[in-house]
Amino acid sequence: MKTGRVFAAAILLLGVSADASAADMADNSRFGPFTGDWSLTVGVSTYAEPEFEGASGSHFGAVPLVSFSRRGTAMRFSSRNDNISLGLVDTGDFRAGLTGKLIFPRDSSDYHALKGLHDVDFGGELGLFAEFYPLDWMRVRGEVRKGIVTHDAIVGDLAIDAFANLTPVLQISGGPRLSAATSDYFKTYYGVNAAESLASGLSPYSPGGGLKSAGFGGALTWKTTDKVTTSLFGEYEHLLGPAADSSIVKERGSPDQFLFGVSATYRFDFSLR
Repeated sequence: MKTGRVFAAAILLLGVSADASAADMADNSRFGPFTGDWSLTVGVSTYAEPEFEGASGSHFGAVPLVSFSRRGTAMRFSSRNDNISLGLVDTGDFRAGLTGKLIFPRDSSDYHALKGLHDVDFGGELGLFAEFYPLDWMRVRGEVRKGIVTHDAIVGDLAIDAFANLTPVLQISGGPRLSAATSDYFKTYYGVNAAESLASGLSPYSPGGGLKSAGFGGALTWKTTDKVTTSLFGEYEHLLGPAADSSIVKERGSPDQFLFGVSATYRFDFSLR
């Protein structure tokens, strides 16, 4: 994926995430459900990531960070793994609602290891999320999403994060991750049909569904000032099942996937009356 494409797609989406309650939706004032005190957070994240799913090499990428949320309703914990979310239920210890994810295109001609394979279209995934706090210092979050345009699969992610404040402004967090998908996801990213096998030199591969990966992620987050937050993060995932068995991974890639990066954001507070 090229950095320019990431910026363009992310800017189109704006990365907006907002928490809404039933009371908000019933607001009949000038700005309707948007009346009240808000925070707009903008920033950038830069990172080193695999060139494509299953790759053995890495490249650098960057993406703008933009979030939109009500002041006074800040989440107890958030992770870079969380996709764009609209909370419809929030009891403090439990939160649930809608979620979505951008899927960036993969132009196989950009990578020597993938030449001769099909491209992956730009699209997205929409679905539901739920998270709860079994302990004051632990969050469990799950997402189930359906692919749009890019693939027709159902994708599920599960993450458990323990978090602790080392100081009033420095937080450390981390925990295990697990991901699974139905067959169309693996066909999109890991499949090699007979014609592609001849064109690419890779062995034919027609995957089913199952577990995609298991891994671990963590972050060190520093509330630099009241409005500025910076973070150092890392993720490791080990490809499993239909992903690990792909000829793309076995013959030209690696089941071990790493991501490291830094981010910085600034918060603007404003009111709509």
